Amino acid sequence: MEKQKRNGLIKKRTLIATNLVNLLILLLFSVTSFAAAAGTVTHVSGPLVVKKADGKIKSLSIGSSVESGDLVITEKRTYACLKFSDGSQVTLKPNTQFKVENYVYEQSSPKEDAGSFKLIKGGLRTITGQIGKRGNEHSYRMKTPTATIGIRGTIYDLHFCQGVECGASIQPGLYLAVTDGTIVVTNDAGLQTTLEVKTGQYVYIKDASSPPVLMPSKPDIPFNLPKIFEKPPKTGGTDCQLR
Repeated sequence: MEKQKRNGLIKKRTLIATNLVNLLILLLFSVTSFAAAAGTVTHVSGPLVVKKADGKIKSLSIGSSVESGDLVITEKRTYACLKFSDGSQVTLKPNTQFKVENYVYEQSSPKEDAGSFKLIKGGLRTITGQIGKRGNEHSYRMKTPTATIGIRGTIYDLHFCQGVECGASIQPGLYLAVTDGTIVVTNDAGLQTTLEVKTGQYVYIKDASSPPVLMPSKPDIPFNLPKIFEKPPKTGGTDCQLR
């Protein structure tokens, strides 16, 4: 009888321990999933998809999360605005592929900041957030096929095209425009070339082996946001005009 009681007690304790372990795993998984969210879609005007790090493709809508490793893709007439947890915003133009390579932002840990992004094709307009302004100023990087951009707190545009997708008005390559602040453009044209681009300046980079060139005037690259982008998002916050 006593032995049966002991066995029953052991089984009960084992079951309680197992349940506690399972609960802990669930809580850790939930925290990890929450921490992995880098940003949120606040505005979108058409089909928007994401290719996850595991290769799966999912549709995105207002309120959808974007995570490290995600490749966000806009369709032919789609504009989309992403708001990141450090306060930065990225507005994607149609026919754009934009990757969140690595994103880490903890308000209490500036030294751990990491914002590594990549424009593969198409265009974007961005206002930078806290990453790159606090802690390590080199923690922010925007990569493109022809150059890498660092920031000092700014609003800027990028547009990269090749072949027929450039149209008749511009040459293939990367175009940059700074609306406010300063960006630092670096590429490997022979020896590494670095150019500081300030408010009101425009830059063209033909390819990865060509140095950045300041342009005398604004290039003919439209950025016509739909009217719905003038409204505050349903998720809260401000519009995505980024004037």
